[in-house]
Amino acid sequence: MQFHPEKCRIPDEIGKPFIDVDELWDYINKTESTPERVREIIQKSLDKNRLTLEETAVLVNTTDPTLVEEIKEGARELKRRIYGNRIVLFAPLYVGNYCINNCKYCGFRSSNHEQVRATLSDEELIHNVEALEEDGQKRLILVYGESPKYSPEFIAHTVNLTYATKKNNGSIRRVNINAAPLDVEGFRTVKEAGIGTYQIFQETYHPGAYAEYHPANTMKGDFNWRLTSMDRAQEAGIDDNGLGILFGLYDWRFEVLAMIRHTNHLEACFNVGPHTISFPRIKDASGLNIDTKYFVDDETFEKIIAIFRLAVPYTGMILTARETAEFRAKAIQYGISQIDGGTNLQIGDYKYHHEEEEKNSDKVEDQNLHREQFKIGDDRNLGEIIEELLDENYIPSFCTACYRLGRTGEHFMEFSVPGFIKRYCTPNAILTLCEYLVDYATPEVAEKGWKVVENNFVNVDEKFLDELKKRIERIKQGERDLYF
Repeated sequence: MQFHPEKCRIPDEIGKPFIDVDELWDYINKTESTPERVREIIQKSLDKNRLTLEETAVLVNTTDPTLVEEIKEGARELKRRIYGNRIVLFAPLYVGNYCINNCKYCGFRSSNHEQVRATLSDEELIHNVEALEEDGQKRLILVYGESPKYSPEFIAHTVNLTYATKKNNGSIRRVNINAAPLDVEGFRTVKEAGIGTYQIFQETYHPGAYAEYHPANTMKGDFNWRLTSMDRAQEAGIDDNGLGILFGLYDWRFEVLAMIRHTNHLEACFNVGPHTISFPRIKDASGLNIDTKYFVDDETFEKIIAIFRLAVPYTGMILTARETAEFRAKAIQYGISQIDGGTNLQIGDYKYHHEEEEKNSDKVEDQNLHREQFKIGDDRNLGEIIEELLDENYIPSFCTACYRLGRTGEHFMEFSVPGFIKRYCTPNAILTLCEYLVDYATPEVAEKGWKVVENNFVNVDEKFLDELKKRIERIKQGERDLYF
């Protein structure tokens, strides 16, 4: 990764704020988009080079429909070259929704007395993890409100309990975290539990907009404490960071440039950018009542996704179940590499839903916004999502090999930037798909899955192919957790 200090007026120092509002608006207001420049920038990205702020601003300012389509096509091609046909799957598990913040857009906000508050007990956590394992999940992100109840020690305890819970052939092999920012010691405590990625949403990078949505007398009201949280995580040894913004709070053009600026900062200070970025749009929530002037329509959102893919070629991009199944199917082609599946945001409901589905019951409750953070748009179960991916010749992947072999942070960049990661990711994705087909798939889905496995042998490095086929046979004979 190359950092371009000449593009930044603020010296990058660990733990220091790095967002200059005027700088970012200058890029937006003073950068011109021409066909020649747009095509030059797309080609630079296709050569697997990350874009500068100025180059990203050119794409942001592109409005000509023909050029926008070229941006999308460039993103499609880049994704194919780097990520192949695999799509990583995970599930969010909400551990608790007590929150002392009062964010105007969030159903968990402290002033929302309609919200039903709960924290999973150890027994409830185990039962819900077992239900997720019985569906075939291998990767979870544990989600917590911001409350003294959810201390670093509590988070570490729930992570350890999640890893220790195993049902039949099921196991959770990677636990990511979405929780409030911590101090360095707090991050160290969580790291010792063996977490994967620590994800924190800045929500909006504009200080004025941030103050409008996050009252100053709350923990989340401190813009700079949140902005520099990943610096503290890095200092604590957590080198897998997940950045996030929420589209609909401020002008999308500024937010795109600001997230790239955040990437610049991490690369300048720690020589590694974010492992993932997530960028959901505001959806309905319990008692939601905010101005819609910054909401992003589908057409613009497709363009945003394509720009992110070109701007940060090697960063994982997450599109959550806030979006509809139809939109997610379309957006995947523009660069999305991770999606959640079988998502349930109500505290403790994975166990209930799993039991009802096993009984083929039609009594499964609809979403209750007073029991969850926001409304989801894709409420399909994991099997349905996997079947749709297989129909499109995608490889649904539960791979966790890089994390478990220490290929994270700078080590991940050593493998991924030259393109080596595809050599590992495709065969590892196939191996985790094979586990799913043997253990959890219906006969119809299994038939489709084995065809996809065979179809994708052509995308496996020849040096791995013979060994891959041997390991597939070992999985069929009952072995599990094989990876390169």
